[in-house]
Amino acid sequence: MNDRTSGPDRAEREELARLSPAPAERDLPPGRHLHHKDTLMRLIDQDGTPAAAHSPGAPDGTRAARSRFLRPAVLLPAAGLALGGVLLTTLAVTGQDGAPAPSAAGTASQAASPRGAAVLLDRIASVAEKSGGQTVTGDQFVYVKSLVSGNEGELDGPVKLTEPDEREVWFSQQAGPVIDEGLIHQDGSYLPITVGVPDGEIPVGYPAGLNRPTYTWLASLPTDPDALLRRLTTEITRDQDTRDTPAEDRDPDRDAFDAIGELLRETLMPPKTAAALYKAAAKIPGVTLDSDAVDAAGRHGIGVARDDTRAGWRTAWIFDSTTLEYLGERSYLIRDTSMGKKGTLINKSAVLERGVVDALRARPSTTGESSTTT
Repeated sequence: MNDRTSGPDRAEREELARLSPAPAERDLPPGRHLHHKDTLMRLIDQDGTPAAAHSPGAPDGTRAARSRFLRPAVLLPAAGLALGGVLLTTLAVTGQDGAPAPSAAGTASQAASPRGAAVLLDRIASVAEKSGGQTVTGDQFVYVKSLVSGNEGELDGPVKLTEPDEREVWFSQQAGPVIDEGLIHQDGSYLPITVGVPDGEIPVGYPAGLNRPTYTWLASLPTDPDALLRRLTTEITRDQDTRDTPAEDRDPDRDAFDAIGELLRETLMPPKTAAALYKAAAKIPGVTLDSDAVDAAGRHGIGVARDDTRAGWRTAWIFDSTTLEYLGERSYLIRDTSMGKKGTLINKSAVLERGVVDALRARPSTTGESSTTT
């Protein structure tokens, strides 16, 4: 590291160094932790302009802890669709080991230092924008292969997570509205992703949109970060109004962070949209760094995190510390709750491959169709 930086820039680097907590996993070698810290320091050192770290929206609200639901794989009643939240795609996944939460001092330092996360997200946005875009037509499918684990515990009870398991999903790219959204392959079975109402009633499908984000819809979103954040907030609010979500269960900042995380996890993102989403995320209050995070595949990376103080957990998006590519996500408790002790992992994912295929059950790795492997 060079020490030519002085004044405010050097102070920011020193502050970022204090921000980095002790390694989150017991098996992480000291040298690997230093590598992550050094990466963060270089990102700050390379950045010469302050990044915005605020956004429009209401202050944090209060609510009961939410449960997170997987995209439905069976035909659901219309009333049951409300269980899916803003997006119907959520992984409840984990690795084998727990993830101790940072110390109180580390948490306070992170909350007071959003600049490090803003700089990192700006760098990630630059990388994403330079990645190659793809042509995706309405009769194709976006393919995502991940590692996931399911929570077998009771709702609002202690977390009981299964071992990580491979999961493949094919998402329809039709503009819609469609009822047959795609297909899930897990545990040796293929299950359709369908929405609608049973018992002979008229089925109701989803058009392309926030609840079913096709590549074409994502490409249509504003690429100005402020405009994009406003668009997401508007669509989230509209969805909540439709479902009569109580005011105490709404938090614009939390909901925007969660929605962006959903989009990052199980879509194929146009480069300009991806860049705008990362820059928009930097404007959400409370976004900080998780200096070493481990995905469900055991890959160590840098986390961009936000605490849900009402529910009592932290969610971090994980990026490769060298390439800055998205790896996965993890969530863990930041205090003791009915779900478990502080530090308990409640969610962990790893994206292994994304691509575009022409048919259900087709795989980019075996058909030679467009694919990105992480």
